[in-house]
Amino acid sequence: MGDRELNLLRAVAEVGRLPGSRVTALSSFYETSPVGNVKQDRFYNAVLRLSTHLDARSLLNSILRIEDECFNRVRTIHQGPRRMDLDLLLYGDSVISEENLLIPHPRLAERRFVLQPLCEIAPDLLHPLTGKTIRELLASLESDETVVKL
Repeated sequence: MGDRELNLLRAVAEVGRLPGSRVTALSSFYETSPVGNVKQDRFYNAVLRLSTHLDARSLLNSILRIEDECFNRVRTIHQGPRRMDLDLLLYGDSVISEENLLIPHPRLAERRFVLQPLCEIAPDLLHPLTGKTIRELLASLESDETVVKL
């Protein structure tokens, strides 16, 4: 919601300011169809690569704090409209299954709006569970989502 491009730029800046962290790659911005059953405007999406000294749990807590403090995120409607939604997709080649922390993101391989920008910055990256590259996952994806580079 709001100025979607400005929100993405601000989110990238906030993530890059996390202690011991540096943004090392950023995809183009994409306008994408919403996923789920909630009628809403199209989304803007992007993927960044982060070099960080934070462990996965600390990183997740930090990006949730950014959603709350910088974007006033209110979680009232599942998959509903919001100014910002930050997800931790991968953490190196780690596989983590803890309460409220699943890495890789459980729907990463099912979402064109994630795979397309991720493929732009890391096409040969291996998904730690499937063993397929991001390029292979994107090529095999059957989805009616629309994803348009801005």
